[in-house]
Amino acid sequence: MSAERRAGSAQALLLLFGSCLPVLGAVLIAPVLPRMQAHFADTPGAAVLVPVALTLPALVIAFLAPLAGVLADRIGRRSLLLASMLLYTLCGLLPLWLESLPLIVASRAGIGLAEAGIMTCCTTLMGDYFDGQRRERLFALQMVATSLSAALFMGLGGALGENGWRTPFALYAVGLLCLPLMAALLWEPQGRHETPAAAHDSRFPWASLAPLYLLTLLAGVSLFIVPVQAGYLLQLLHVDAPQQIGMTMGANQLGVLAGALGFRLLAGLPAPRLLALGFATAGAGGALMALADSHAPVVLAVLVNGLGIGLLLPTLITQVMLQVDFAQRGRATGGFTASIFAGEFVSPLLVLALTGGDNPLLPRALLVVAIVQLALAPLCLALLRRGGKRPAAEAV
Repeated sequence: MSAERRAGSAQALLLLFGSCLPVLGAVLIAPVLPRMQAHFADTPGAAVLVPVALTLPALVIAFLAPLAGVLADRIGRRSLLLASMLLYTLCGLLPLWLESLPLIVASRAGIGLAEAGIMTCCTTLMGDYFDGQRRERLFALQMVATSLSAALFMGLGGALGENGWRTPFALYAVGLLCLPLMAALLWEPQGRHETPAAAHDSRFPWASLAPLYLLTLLAGVSLFIVPVQAGYLLQLLHVDAPQQIGMTMGANQLGVLAGALGFRLLAGLPAPRLLALGFATAGAGGALMALADSHAPVVLAVLVNGLGIGLLLPTLITQVMLQVDFAQRGRATGGFTASIFAGEFVSPLLVLALTGGDNPLLPRALLVVAIVQLALAPLCLALLRRGGKRPAAEAV
C-alpha cells in the first residue's frame, strides 16, 4: 500500500483475476488440439507445431519472466501490466483470423510474453499493496483462484470448441474488460521504508532466493504430474470413460484447493516445516497413485497429492516476498514465476525420459517422482534451516 492510497477488495479481486489469465493460455485450446491438427493436416510439421501451440506460452514465460521482473522494478508495475494486457488481448485474438499455422504459433509466443508480464506484475502488486496476514491470505487465494479457473477454462474451451477450433480463442477478449479496470483501479506503488539511493545500492539476495527457486521449480514439476499423467495411468487400469477421468482430475483440483486453504491454518508454523509437509504429502499421494490397482485408489491418491501441492506454492511465494524489499520485488517475483512455469514445462518431459515412451512403465516413473518428493521433505528442513524460526505469515 502507498502513503496516499490503501488497497482494498477491488484491487485484490482484480489482481486475483489477472493471475488467472495465464492459466487460460495453458488449458484453453487443449480440448481442440485434435481439430486443429485435422485443419492443418496438409501443413508441413503440423504434428509438431500444433502441440507446440499449447506448450509454447509456458516455455516463453519460463525464459522471460525474470526479464519481466527487472522491467517491473525499473519502469513500474502498473505500466508493464497494462502493456502486457494489451499484448495479451491482441495475440490471443489473432488465431481467430490467421490462416498460417506458423503465424499462430508465433502469436502463442506473444501470449507467453504477455503472460510473463501479467503474472509477474499481479503477484508483485499483491506484495506491494498488502502485507502481513492480508498478503499471506491473498497468496493462498491466488492458488485457489488459479486452480478453479483451470477447471473452468478447460470446460469452456471444450464447449466453445464444439463450434470450431477457432472459437475458444474468442475468450481472450476478456483482456478488453480487464484493461480499463486495471487502468482505473490500480496505481503505481511507492517504497515505504527506503530511499531511492538505498534501493539502488541494495544487493539482490540470490543466496537466500536460490533454494526457494529450486524448490519452486520442483513444485512446478509436481503440479503437472496429475493433469498430464493421470489419464494415461487410468488407461493402464482399463478406465477410459471421460466421466471417470474427469472425476479424477476434479479430485486433484479439490485437493489443491484444500491445501491452499489449509495454508492459512498452518501459516504460523516455520516455513521449512510447511514445505517439508507439502512435499511429503505430495510424495505420499504420488506413491499411492503409482501403486494403485483400480480407479478408487487413484482418486484418493490424486486428492492427497493435491493437498501437498496446494500447500507448497503459497508457502514458497510468501517466503520469496520476505527475502526482498520494494525495489527488488519485481525481480524476485519474476524468478518465482519463471521457476514454476519451467517446472510445468519440464514435468511431462521428465516422465517421458523415465518411461522411454513405454506407457506400461508409467507407474514405475511415477514412483520414482514420488520418492524424490518424499526425499525433499527432510531436505527442506536442512536447506532452509536458517529461516526456520520465521513463520510463513510473518509480516514484512
